[in-house]
Amino acid sequence: MLKGFQKQYLKGLAHAYKPVVHIGQKGLSENLSSALEEALESHELIKVKFIDCKEKEQKKELIKQLETANKCELVGMTGHIAILFRQNRDPEKRKISVPQQKL
Repeated sequence: MLKGFQKQYLKGLAHAYKPVVHIGQKGLSENLSSALEEALESHELIKVKFIDCKEKEQKKELIKQLETANKCELVGMTGHIAILFRQNRDPEKRKISVPQQKL
């Protein structure tokens, strides 16, 4: 579970990123889940863009399902873009070092 200052740090890192996964009208599917898994495995911190979801509640529900299915955590959401994070299980493959205390 990320703390507020950790989320702020990750949002700062993700600012320059482009969305790597797009969620369309089909919502969650096997292909989407595997694409998300692959992206999290290689990048750890990713942006997800909602293309056909206009309702905030619908996006929140999809994010909860993604968090559960892919064991990742929502860092933040702005408009139609969500930032997700999951640290690599292998310490040697980790690309992002999340601060453990407020700087």
